[in-house]
Amino acid sequence: VLDLMQTLPTFVYLIPVLTLFGLGNAPGLIVTIIFVIPTAVRLTHLGVVSVPKSIVEAGEAFGATKSQLLWKVELPSALPTIMAGLTQSIMLSLSMVVFAALIGAGGLGTEINRALGSRRIDLGLEAGLAILVLGIV
Repeated sequence: VLDLMQTLPTFVYLIPVLTLFGLGNAPGLIVTIIFVIPTAVRLTHLGVVSVPKSIVEAGEAFGATKSQLLWKVELPSALPTIMAGLTQSIMLSLSMVVFAALIGAGGLGTEINRALGSRRIDLGLEAGLAILVLGIV
């Protein structure tokens, strides 16, 4: 399912979402979630799987239960990779702004589409730089 979500072109799942939910913010949010979830899931899985076995064995040796191993050993050890997944998800959601504006989601993507339609480089750069600043923050 994650491979399907990552390899489908954006416009392919824009059409059914648009048909089911119409124009507006809701389909923009759904399309953004479909676009972003695979990266977060994959990097979280990678972080948890790449926890050194010695750390897990040490937790087991001290009598930790499965849930204690997950919450107090594996997740803290995997936190850098999970945070990388979070930042990548934020960047991907910001890249989806322009596509979401095509189905009526509004926001800065609307300004970029307006700049493309009217060939106004200054308006496009302004909106693009605003998205860039959001990504940096």
